[in-house]
Amino acid sequence: MVASRKIFGIVLAGGEGKRLMPLTEDRAKPAVPFGGQYRLIDFALSNLLNSGLRQIVVLTQYKSHSLDRHVSQTWRMNGLLNSYVASVPAQQRLGKRWFSGSADAILQSLNLIYDEQPDIIVVVGADHVYRMDFSQMIEAHIASGREATVAAIRQPISLADQFGVIEVDPTAPDHIHRFLEKPKEPVGLPDSPGEVLASMGNYVFNADALIDAVLRDGERTDSSHDMGGDIIPAFVAQGTAGVYDLKRNDVPGSTDRDRYYWRDVGTIDSFFEAHQDLISVLPVFNLYNREWPIFSQQLNSPPAKFTRDSRGSLGTVIDSIVSLGSVISGAHVERSVLGPWAIVGSGANVSDSILFDRARIEAGATVRRAILDKEVVVEEGAHIGLSREEDLARGFVVTDSGITVVGKGSHVRATA
Repeated sequence: MVASRKIFGIVLAGGEGKRLMPLTEDRAKPAVPFGGQYRLIDFALSNLLNSGLRQIVVLTQYKSHSLDRHVSQTWRMNGLLNSYVASVPAQQRLGKRWFSGSADAILQSLNLIYDEQPDIIVVVGADHVYRMDFSQMIEAHIASGREATVAAIRQPISLADQFGVIEVDPTAPDHIHRFLEKPKEPVGLPDSPGEVLASMGNYVFNADALIDAVLRDGERTDSSHDMGGDIIPAFVAQGTAGVYDLKRNDVPGSTDRDRYYWRDVGTIDSFFEAHQDLISVLPVFNLYNREWPIFSQQLNSPPAKFTRDSRGSLGTVIDSIVSLGSVISGAHVERSVLGPWAIVGSGANVSDSILFDRARIEAGATVRRAILDKEVVVEEGAHIGLSREEDLARGFVVTDSGITVVGKGSHVRATA
């Protein structure tokens, strides 16, 4: 059924990501490194590619250079078959203004849809960590006869005030009755009163219906021009919106433990916790599923190396991910994720931390519950994450839960 329809993918990647500062100080949120060698956008693009989509555009806006470069260098497709992943910046086709919301991003990029003339359009966010076979959702959408379908994941009802929540018709559980933004008094699901359906920010539309919706929304002065806040409620109001429960989705190679994993990593705490999910002995999100791979840039790097230090002392690495090019020399690394070309020197201790590309931890330094951006240097004997007050005094971001974030290229010196 899907093979007879022309499918077009749109990835919304223009978000500023203020809640991830300082990791988004110099880059767009979808370009933030994740899991060692990946970028956040790689998860959305991998899901679309694995689902059979071959014509995909990435709509960018905020500090997009590194994101544009990553897409152009990594996501090269076969042009002979009209296959592509194209990064498209704000084009200002409707005047000298930037995108005012995710729906406005599509409105200002309608030329891309007109060029391809698809039957179905898949619209996804660029900054969630998950696996999903969109071909199954597309088939369900076509079979339903509706104009719009929203992907949703079950969440405890106690967390309803953190999400856009979908209330279904008890007599038609795939029909959206109401779409509520962070409700205080949610109604549980008919088949599971302790759960609600939270929107995943992924949508499937009939192309003509989406075009009509964004054109009408663009004329409204009272709209925030947002996909979740304005476009989907409009489809709900006219009775043409359906919901696709992620529990219906069966991704090849998934297990009962990681089958329905989805994380919005929009805050420092959720970003940190998602990394902890990767490194557990039985990972809640499994990067090693070969049947549904997460693709990314293939670095020209040597393997990771684990050595004794100059005095012959052994290092240890426990429950951690270590990327290509990294060298651990007589140091202790535990419950951590190290990006490409990270260096950890003699006697250093890194625990419960995330190191981005080319971070260097020198001899005797300590890093605990911290996120270090690219090219951060922690000098010999220095420490991060041992004293909240000291980290704040040095200008670092420290979350309420005690995670210290050090910005790109910082040098951390030992205190007297």
